[in-house]
Amino acid sequence: MTTALVALGAVLVTLGVVLVILLVARRGTPAFEPEGTGELALAVRELNTRMDGLFRELTQALERSQESERRGKNFGELAGSIDLDEVLTRVLEAAGATPGADAALVTVAGGGGAGKPIVATLGLSTEEAERQALAGPPDGRQIRSVAISYDYPEATNGDVESHAGEPVRAGLAVPLPGEAGTIGMLTVFTRSAGRTFTPEDRMELEQLAERAGPAIENARRFREARQLADLDALTGLHNRRYFHDTLAREVARAHRYGRQLSLIVFDLDDFKAINDRIGHLAGDAVLADAADVVRSVVRTADIACRVGGDEFAVILPESSVQEAEQLYTRLQQALEQRPIGDAGRIRLSAGVAELAQGDDSRAFFERADDALYGAKEAGKGRAVAAGDTSA
Repeated sequence: MTTALVALGAVLVTLGVVLVILLVARRGTPAFEPEGTGELALAVRELNTRMDGLFRELTQALERSQESERRGKNFGELAGSIDLDEVLTRVLEAAGATPGADAALVTVAGGGGAGKPIVATLGLSTEEAERQALAGPPDGRQIRSVAISYDYPEATNGDVESHAGEPVRAGLAVPLPGEAGTIGMLTVFTRSAGRTFTPEDRMELEQLAERAGPAIENARRFREARQLADLDALTGLHNRRYFHDTLAREVARAHRYGRQLSLIVFDLDDFKAINDRIGHLAGDAVLADAADVVRSVVRTADIACRVGGDEFAVILPESSVQEAEQLYTRLQQALEQRPIGDAGRIRLSAGVAELAQGDDSRAFFERADDALYGAKEAGKGRAVAAGDTSA
């Protein structure tokens, strides 16, 4: 962009000099020469025409330079980030800047949990994104791009039926390259009738995909490694470090926005005796089976963790202490319905707490943990709320 600005300045200076010369020369023109006629007037008009053309060319050059600078900045940011969400956002923003594009979509095979693809969108509704399932040719051959065209039946009112706004009219998809082959697809869409993507659009999208593919792959690997580091190897639940980090974030968020937050801390009653009776290896299997029960009972928004030994915790965002007590009831009922490993049917003791105004994450956890000890002292197999002196 700096080169284009220098060129623009040089041209403007040159034009200024020419105008001065013409004005000086004009003073010597005959008085009887009619205004707007003669060689000088023709030269001025020609000069004006050339100036207009130069300005248009320089404006276009500036726009191209700014676009190139913006794309270079996006490419640099892609290579410099290992946060998957940030990388996907950058890719979508860069793809959405394609001339005529109204929406963009990134799909990456696997990595989304349970074998599902990672899907990120810009300008598409959830329903529209779910209906986009692009794949390569049936013979598995490597492709360069996929051009998509949508033709809709006309409704009686003349509008395209079944859509409340302008539907997607056309799309262009290119593969996202990875180390071992294609990892997904990058697609742009237009909602403008009659709009098609040009070979130049395809080349720009391919250039973006060449940078985006490795960046997405690296960020995905980092996320997967981080997730493995955050999991307890025995139970598959989140580990102690993840629990305390997440609890701190949730406490700060709840205080900032005035939200409810509850916590349940529980352990298996008489687990030491179970270990002594069946052995530590069988005891580990009991913990793994109990964790499976926990996973089957907690809500999607709840965060289940193994705090240590046979002690577990569940963070319940947007929840009251009564909802934490209800979770304990569901857990206990689920455990009573089937034997857990070689231990048979087991029971839980739990402490529950709701975030108080003066709590930080440590104080919040300690209140719930103290309530757990209160449940033990009160006879086990029950849940005690923090601050409940009746226990």
